[in-house]
Amino acid sequence: MAGLQTSPMALHRHLCRTSTLTTSALTKRALSTTPRRHEQYNQDIAITRTGKPIIRIAGGRSGLGGHTATVFGATGFLGRYIVNRLARSGNTVVVPYREEMAKRHLKVAGDLGRVVFMEMDLRNTTSIEESVRHSDIVYNLIGRDYPTKNFDFEDVHVEGTRRIANAVAKYDVDRFIQVSSHSVHPESPSEFSRTKYRGEKVAREIFPETSIVRPAPMFGFEDRLLHRLASVANVFTSNNMQERFWPVHVIDVGAALERIGQDDSTAGQTYELYGPKNYSLKEISELVDREIIKERRHINVPKRIMGPALDLMNKALWWPVGCKDMVEREFMDQFIDAKAKTFKDLDMEAGDIAAFTFKYLQAYRSSAYYDLPPMTEKEKREEKKYLHVLDDQ
Repeated sequence: MAGLQTSPMALHRHLCRTSTLTTSALTKRALSTTPRRHEQYNQDIAITRTGKPIIRIAGGRSGLGGHTATVFGATGFLGRYIVNRLARSGNTVVVPYREEMAKRHLKVAGDLGRVVFMEMDLRNTTSIEESVRHSDIVYNLIGRDYPTKNFDFEDVHVEGTRRIANAVAKYDVDRFIQVSSHSVHPESPSEFSRTKYRGEKVAREIFPETSIVRPAPMFGFEDRLLHRLASVANVFTSNNMQERFWPVHVIDVGAALERIGQDDSTAGQTYELYGPKNYSLKEISELVDREIIKERRHINVPKRIMGPALDLMNKALWWPVGCKDMVEREFMDQFIDAKAKTFKDLDMEAGDIAAFTFKYLQAYRSSAYYDLPPMTEKEKREEKKYLHVLDDQ
């Protein structure tokens, strides 16, 4: 009888347990069929050219970009922009360096541990191999505008590229991007352009999948174009500022390099990266003068005097002053390889230098005009209607 009296309670307990198990099973089934948001939208797996899987998890500096990239020449003008773009996406960036003080600003480009510094010498093959052995992308941005007592153009642009390309081929790195220069040609009157051209050929001979990038003269916060024309020092030239080129924004070049490095379809291609409008140096100088509301002095020195004088000062002084080859380049207009690809092939559009002069040159204004915004197109048209007598006196 006791068993019969407790049977309704046991039956109730059994039904409750069955209901709970059924609900739990349905919940688990529903959860298993519901896609996990972070796996579906924020994670991706890519396979590199050599079959290496790359796991990417979005999250900015704290995310996982998946790539390990070595950037030779990262302490230069263009280097900081490609390091910043790679590191802030969560990629690990290896920065080979020579001078301890020259690489400090790159430490904060990425999260803790994302930017790794390795001491390197361009003539030390072991240090170069150590810098690339764990990487799947290698950028070579090393270049020199003027020769020094330790390195001439051939040492930097040809032999240095040869050692880096050999290291890339030895460890079968997925991607190698060689950053060259505009207007390179084997018979150029400029030794700089000739050695840059030979560096391209050496890279392609050793590593045929090399992507070659030829940027036009670049402008930005640390450039030697706008700031040279806006500084208080006199501007010395030999060609009356008549050379013509397509200036390009350094941020656009950095974004293009990132895209080229992560897109395997760009392997073995050549890219000419230049701005949307052709300028002479004189036109840019006038643009700078209008922006800083001052007129800088320009002095033209004959080529036969300027070249030897710069060569002599380059040997005697320890700060960069230029060289004879830089004078030769003043007489060369930029030319573009019609077979090369451009920003358009990367689905990008470069910015015009005229849209950025206020941003980069505001610091050169006097305090009376510091906050004066640039004139609109309507204001420029209205300005032409009047004769400013005081300005002409």
